[in-house]
Amino acid sequence: MHAIVEDSLRTTPSCFVPVDTDTTVELGQIMRNSVQVTKAADAISEHIERLILEGVLRPGEKLAAERDLAEKLEVSRPTLRTAISQLADRGLLTTSRSGTRVAQFLAPLMDPLAALLAEKPQVVDDYLEFRTSIEAEATGLAALRATEVDQEAIEKCIQRMKIAHKAEDPAEEANADLALHLCIYEASHNVLFLHIMRAIAELLHRDVFYNREHLYLRKGAREHLLSQHIAIAAAIEAQNPREAKKVAAEHIDFTSRTIAEMRRSNERMEASLHRIGRADFLANSN
Repeated sequence: MHAIVEDSLRTTPSCFVPVDTDTTVELGQIMRNSVQVTKAADAISEHIERLILEGVLRPGEKLAAERDLAEKLEVSRPTLRTAISQLADRGLLTTSRSGTRVAQFLAPLMDPLAALLAEKPQVVDDYLEFRTSIEAEATGLAALRATEVDQEAIEKCIQRMKIAHKAEDPAEEANADLALHLCIYEASHNVLFLHIMRAIAELLHRDVFYNREHLYLRKGAREHLLSQHIAIAAAIEAQNPREAKKVAAEHIDFTSRTIAEMRRSNERMEASLHRIGRADFLANSN
């Protein structure tokens, strides 16, 4: 590097040539430091990118403060700053005065999609058909690939569901239900399954397809859903992909049939209410 710097200096106009060798050595050191920082920043950038890809760092989450994160990664703050800048340029991180966050990189797709799908009954059937296609496969993969850490996360979700069930809290049960399925997608160790279903989970949070809490308010549904989720977790823990696929498919089938019945019940209620208000559409007989 020192020789390259000196060769380049010989070709520069005389007015820019350093007058002493100390300046040349200092310039060489600066260039070496710059290369080292760039290489370290590339490594940190790749590491954070992998964490985002694997779902460890999730869209919208705020990263630790620069000083704390630099200490944990054992790099200098300028190196970390360069890495963050690289990822921000690629749309994976966002920076502001409040800190650095994982970018909502699917939002440009999901926000208009949510508006397009909202309040369209036929979309519910399409969604459940889609879930039927991938739920069993993802659960089967989880039974094959789940690590001890994955198993613990799934068990925590089951315990959360049991507590909510005992407390007769349908809203919390619905949230624990969603969290469990995301844990299963994580345990499948298929990043496409994970990111696609994380995006769809956001649509579920917005009740785009159906109201999840209403599902848990349906008479008899809570007991069935809890037992089905326990069976799914047990099949994954037993590393039995065939059983895992079977109980996952049965779960989605039950959910589909229950939602269809909820929709028919709502339609019948609307018809009844229309009959009550029919007089508003008729001429006065007097």
